[in-house]
Amino acid sequence: MTFPVSKSSHDLENGTIFTPKFDEKGLIPCIVTDADTAEVVMYAFMNAESLRLSIKTREAHYWSRSRKELWHKGATSGSIQTIIDMKTDCDQDVIWISVTTMNSGANCHTGQKSCFYRRIVESGSPDEQIKLEKTSTPALFDPKAVYGDK
Repeated sequence: MTFPVSKSSHDLENGTIFTPKFDEKGLIPCIVTDADTAEVVMYAFMNAESLRLSIKTREAHYWSRSRKELWHKGATSGSIQTIIDMKTDCDQDVIWISVTTMNSGANCHTGQKSCFYRRIVESGSPDEQIKLEKTSTPALFDPKAVYGDK
């Protein structure tokens, strides 16, 4: 199954046919939020195959740009993301999924609930480096125990 291409901006913005707009690398960004809290837990990319699998299985699949391979979220860690809702934006070039996460509830490979677990803090001095401040609780799992020494 291939995704159709929109014939007009009117169809793209107002139509009822899903015509995702992939970039020149064949990817579409995906914002992932927790279904219960609406917290952003991840930002990832999908290719046509991972998008089709996500729609079909209702479990999140992504394209790993670093490993250059299909990635079923949670296949190794057990933190499988079940898709509760899936949306696209007005010009269909971004996907937004709302998920519940199995087992530990960690969505980040670091063991954190969210990949966005650090706040950017102004240093107060133009000569100081800008700092990061941890915003979440301790990791929900030990990444070394799950993934080894990567």
